[in-house]
Amino acid sequence: MIPTRRTLLQAAGAVSVSALAGCSAVDPTGSNDPSQTYTLDVDRIEASPTEYALYEPDDGALFGDPARAALDRILPDGRYTTYGYEPLPDDAYVEYDGSYYQTEQVVTGRKELSRRLVRVESVPSEDVPESAILIDSLEQPSARVLKILHSYTQTGGETSTAELLRDSAYVLRRPAELESRLATGALDGQVVTMTESGTWAYRVHVSRERIMETAYTTLAIDVADSQTAFRDVVFGSRIDVELTEDALAAGVRDLLDQAIERGRHEEKTPLSADFEMLLDALGLGTVDHTANGRLLWYDEGLFRYGLYVNEADE
Repeated sequence: MIPTRRTLLQAAGAVSVSALAGCSAVDPTGSNDPSQTYTLDVDRIEASPTEYALYEPDDGALFGDPARAALDRILPDGRYTTYGYEPLPDDAYVEYDGSYYQTEQVVTGRKELSRRLVRVESVPSEDVPESAILIDSLEQPSARVLKILHSYTQTGGETSTAELLRDSAYVLRRPAELESRLATGALDGQVVTMTESGTWAYRVHVSRERIMETAYTTLAIDVADSQTAFRDVVFGSRIDVELTEDALAAGVRDLLDQAIERGRHEEKTPLSADFEMLLDALGLGTVDHTANGRLLWYDEGLFRYGLYVNEADE
């Protein structure tokens, strides 16, 4: 087999180690190194690039309502300010009256406001009353807050949602949160549980405090006045790789087509030459661990792809 770039790099590394170690015996092919599995995932997106790039708020009250309120105020040339939260995703593309815009959110100051803060304390299982409320029986604005606090408590603050808290307390800010049972005080002092059996029970504490809130001002920037012009914007900013069949060697093209048909392609090291060339073509040639969420335009189709590198199973 013709040695590939990674095989040569492995061999070079092994030779260097041998030279440093004196008489130590090292396999110059790098076969003593742990084998790795390279998994390429490819998913077809059933939408055009312009359709896929456009942002549309969800139907829910918690996130959808603030997003729609912001869009109503900023399109085509307005401004909208919120305190403590951003109503729209950053750099989202939206369409209005045949023109296309990109949302931007900037910090424009601070303001002291009176807010409701929610905290929880753990309750031993033997002290859980029969009147305890199952968290999943609550509406989303309340249930979500309590689940975030549960995760924070159980992980000792080592949770991905810890950044949503302020000194272990959740601040109610969004309109749906301000109308929830937490905000009205209906759950203050109540015991809530994550399970029907009473496991992971907490007493809820809701307080009102004056805190300094960051002001986020949202606006829309005009980026295109037609769908054709917007397509160029999308390809320039969202599409990571554009490939044509003619640009790929036959073996590489066949491998990509198989990955698209099956949804993935997987190999253990040493990788085949065709797979190495495909990874290079996809901009993944230097990835050592994970790269995902990338977009490919190939054969007049749009695809989401990613690469995952793990130690191979014995």
